[in-house]
Amino acid sequence: MATTIELSELTGAYVVDTGHTRIGFIARHTMSTRVRGRFGEFEGSAHLDGDEPSKSSAQLTIQAKSIDTGNPQRDDLLGKKFFGVGDHPTITFTLTRVEQSDSTTITVTGDLTMRGVTKPVTVDFELTRADIDGQGAFRVGLTGSVTINRKDWGVHWKAALGMVSPKVTLEFDVALIRQS
Repeated sequence: MATTIELSELTGAYVVDTGHTRIGFIARHTMSTRVRGRFGEFEGSAHLDGDEPSKSSAQLTIQAKSIDTGNPQRDDLLGKKFFGVGDHPTITFTLTRVEQSDSTTITVTGDLTMRGVTKPVTVDFELTRADIDGQGAFRVGLTGSVTINRKDWGVHWKAALGMVSPKVTLEFDVALIRQS
């Protein structure tokens, strides 16, 4: 259930709660209906300025080798061939703009970098939580997704031509903890 909140109420410095955050993806494969996966190693921080959203900042760094589709052989192949983890060990997102769309949705635009290629992406996030937890910390929960064309970032491998759809849906279930 979404929480109605003013963006100004979210003002503050945050860190990503990696234990309660999921960064995943869905890709269509010719051999099966869909392949779902996630990244297990990442870190991020944000400073949200609800009064002047243009002053907000955030960044997320994902270790590309931490890909997990439930199949270690496929994960190794994806890491090496698709993401080129030897030369490009991280995937990064840097916030460039945030706006409140309505009482429970914020639109986040930023630069996504994979394989050394940077392109803008925009994600609509639904606010799912904004309250004090049992330990007295202010937490914000957000969920969103965006579909990208992986080829725009050079994420491909010749042998997989046509086997994996170029369209990949990125999924975010993010938990942020406000810092004192």
